[in-house]
Amino acid sequence: MADNRCDLVVLGGGSGGYAAALRAAELGRSVVLVEKDKVGGTCLHRGCIPTKALLHAGEIADQARESAAFGVKTTFDGIDMPGVHKYKDSVIAKNHKGLTGLIKGRGIQIVEGEGRLTGPRTVQVGADFYTGTNVVLATGSYSRTLPGLDLDGGRVMASDHALQLDRVPGTAIVLGGGVIGCEFASAWASFGSQVTIVEALPHLVPLEEEASSKLLEREFRRRGIAFKLGARFERAEPIEDAVRVHLEGGPTLDAELLLVAVGRGPASAGLGYESHGVGVDRGFVTVDEYCRTSAPGVYAVGDLVSVNGGAHPQLAHVGFAEGILAAEHMAGLPVTPIDYAGVPRITYSRPEVASVGYTYAQAAGRYAPEAITSVTYDLSGNGRSAILSTKGAVTVIAAKDGPVLGVHIVGDRVGELIAEAQLIYNWEARPDEVAALIHPHPTQSEAIGEAHLLLAGKPLHVHG
Repeated sequence: MADNRCDLVVLGGGSGGYAAALRAAELGRSVVLVEKDKVGGTCLHRGCIPTKALLHAGEIADQARESAAFGVKTTFDGIDMPGVHKYKDSVIAKNHKGLTGLIKGRGIQIVEGEGRLTGPRTVQVGADFYTGTNVVLATGSYSRTLPGLDLDGGRVMASDHALQLDRVPGTAIVLGGGVIGCEFASAWASFGSQVTIVEALPHLVPLEEEASSKLLEREFRRRGIAFKLGARFERAEPIEDAVRVHLEGGPTLDAELLLVAVGRGPASAGLGYESHGVGVDRGFVTVDEYCRTSAPGVYAVGDLVSVNGGAHPQLAHVGFAEGILAAEHMAGLPVTPIDYAGVPRITYSRPEVASVGYTYAQAAGRYAPEAITSVTYDLSGNGRSAILSTKGAVTVIAAKDGPVLGVHIVGDRVGELIAEAQLIYNWEARPDEVAALIHPHPTQSEAIGEAHLLLAGKPLHVHG
């Protein structure tokens, strides 16, 4: 048994945890990083990176099928799932190797094993204890399910299981039409599956601008992805070589498998948090705008937390930002709290849905409805989008005679555009200021410029 002391102990080596560790080490602090699995956490190994690799493989499959429309003759012979997994795993391995080297290169001690808080600022791993001047809790999240719905990894699975699936399902039901559900539905449809999404709310990706949700739904219909909106799950039962899903009101759906994608819960149970003064609400560790918990010297970041009792986006890049903020704050540096509305959000389906800032409904609730305005620029007027054969739109919401309040984009590859929109929102730019910028031609980024030209009252490639 050893009692080790350092400046900072980080419990959890995912996005938020390793970001805090790296920044603290840059600031000259001694750091211990405790991780029970592999550094990189859910994002690198069971989330962001592997799902986007599957989606890219699906994009290649779609391009092969559709190549004749571009004058290219190809044949599509099917999906080799072992080959897809080899590609996916190689991407993960490359990133993991680089991250591990980066952490070790900063002089951070990686402790492998399951840790728990056993003192105000002490983490126990096995028989060893690690006490820090500060502690960062970053234990992440897990795939939620519904009461009575057991995830067996076979007929009924979570996203972790779906990423390891050794075949292309002939049919699949996706329970949940949020980001995770729509991404898997999109990938599987590209692989050739018949997919049905069940969503209890009125639209897919229900946290997005309603116009964006409707555009996604239109394109999903075109791709043959079925969905039932406003449909509430009742129960599931195994049937021969399949699973049957019962919806409220009597309808049933049968498929080879059921993917449960109803969100992620905080991984806080049994880790000693509440016993040592860390406030927890419904499993979420409660923090203030500086990621401080109720326990002195203890911070928390990432999917685990609720900020000032409000909704918190469970995104890897939010974890990065919170980890850096926490490390700087505990070092006594001046920091600016995160404006979570200003965090870019992307659903990497086909088409992609990207946004930053407020939806129209949120803006109308924050300001008087008569004080805001919005425009929508259709990608049919964008040359690069025509070359890529993608459909969609850019919607910009602004205060009248004031700054841009939200940017919402739908279309293939538009996730790459949202960084500019982030600058527009976070720097409180006015539509006329953005309209004055020259966007390169032909690019999809021109659509952002065109939308702001339209909002500024001087439309260019817009009919009427």
